[in-house]
Amino acid sequence: MVFLSTLLISLFTTIVLIPALGAVAGKFNAMDIPDERKVHERPIPRTGGIAMAAGAIIPVLLWAHGDGFVRAYLAGAAILVCFGIVDDCRGITPKWKFLGQFAASLVVIFLGGLKIRTLGMLLPGYADLSGWVSVPLTMLAIMGVTNAINLADGLDGLAGGICLLIFCTIGFLAYLQGDVIIGLVCLAMAGAIFGFLRYNTHPATVFMGDTGSQLLGFSAITLSLDLTQGNTALSPILPLFLLGIPVLDTLLVMILRLKRRKSPFSADKNHIHHHLMALGLHHGESVIVIYTCQAFLVVAAYLLRYYSDWMLLGIYLGFSVAAVFLISVTSHNEWNVKSDSFVPMFPGFRYMKDVKQKGNVIRTVMPALQVGPPLLLFFTCLLPSGLPAYAPYCTLGFAGLIAATWALKWDALEEVLRVTLYLFIPFAVYESSHAPSDWAKGVPFQLYNGTFFLLAMLVILGSKLSRRQVGFKSTPLDFLIFFLALVVPNLPEQNIQAYQLGKVGAKIVIFYFSYEVLMVELQGKLGVLALWTGAALVALSIRAIV
Repeated sequence: MVFLSTLLISLFTTIVLIPALGAVAGKFNAMDIPDERKVHERPIPRTGGIAMAAGAIIPVLLWAHGDGFVRAYLAGAAILVCFGIVDDCRGITPKWKFLGQFAASLVVIFLGGLKIRTLGMLLPGYADLSGWVSVPLTMLAIMGVTNAINLADGLDGLAGGICLLIFCTIGFLAYLQGDVIIGLVCLAMAGAIFGFLRYNTHPATVFMGDTGSQLLGFSAITLSLDLTQGNTALSPILPLFLLGIPVLDTLLVMILRLKRRKSPFSADKNHIHHHLMALGLHHGESVIVIYTCQAFLVVAAYLLRYYSDWMLLGIYLGFSVAAVFLISVTSHNEWNVKSDSFVPMFPGFRYMKDVKQKGNVIRTVMPALQVGPPLLLFFTCLLPSGLPAYAPYCTLGFAGLIAATWALKWDALEEVLRVTLYLFIPFAVYESSHAPSDWAKGVPFQLYNGTFFLLAMLVILGSKLSRRQVGFKSTPLDFLIFFLALVVPNLPEQNIQAYQLGKVGAKIVIFYFSYEVLMVELQGKLGVLALWTGAALVALSIRAIV
């Protein structure tokens, strides 16, 4: 219950605060103005970091404030947030930024006891580092990664998505090691990032600013060090994998700047995302490529967590050399892979284009897609054999909210439906899969599972063959959701396998995407969808009572 409440508090606090803070950003000069180095074309509020800080810190204060390390971590985070707010509103010099990072580092090192005490097998006889070495090394690591995440925040959703993968992995490793405190803090950070990415996915309506990027970088390095430097079998080299892309990006940029006899802290366009966009990749494609590389590294961190430190270091260095070599070759030869340019070259794409222009298939698919998700959700609500005592109150409450919004013709019907479905679908799918009624077991339940494959095909056809200029577009956030839904349920942990999270996660993702496509295609005509959703909620409440 504590973990669930932590996730929900951080998520909804961030979601609620971002619009409110964005509305007053102009009054405090907290706006990001476009220039020649930036990819956005209009001023955008950079107050998302403040909302994330509140969303992440509040649940940690509620549940984990008694831990000594957590108190030091919160004090250090508060210092960085204060410096970040001043920077986002007024602007401060790099010297003042470093001063804030230096102060935050001192707090977690001397009050929280956070130090890099060992490098594992990299030193003879597993020798511990002396205080004269461990303290400066720890400070360098904290300040370096804090700035690395700050420098990586160059595209919409980039830094947030990378850090989401980092915190999910640290949290899961902490769970495996029995470290509840670190797991809880990571869950709070992940919830805040999810809430922020709702507004920061391209095209972004809010930026995290230095407040958010410094908080994320500071949190990622301190939590990863505390986890791997404690009494644990985890390799002390794991933070390199967990923080892999930001660290590699920062080192690459600084080396290039020094090679050109420039300050390592000067601004330029040598970041990895700049190289990807120079290749002709679109904004979202560049973000997804970097997400994929970071996902590879965090999965490797999980799989190799108990391996030799020298092996881990060798693998990371090999990955880094390969990445730098690939970037160098593509830049030197001025490769351009504009994806839109190859589409006419392939017969399959030409066939799809002809089908899309004729519209025969989409005219058949769309009626089925309009009926399929609501009908399947209604049937899902009839399956559970038993539900918690609070279920009818919650479901009837949401049904009443939908009915009131529809009857009073409020403009918020789409948002009310979306929030209701996003909360209601996981609950209904889990309960129907975990404990189906006797009448639904066997062949009926197998047929029910098969309909999700058909629904997925309808969603793909509907999104790809729609001729609307404004339609459902997949985003990098969808990639993150899909990646987590694919990986987490298939982790070889008994608790995860016992709850059939693989099937549950797949069904939830299919439902989510089908409703997203459906809402876009309905173009605001949501009356029938509201009626079906209300009926499903009532059906679930009846199952809870009967």
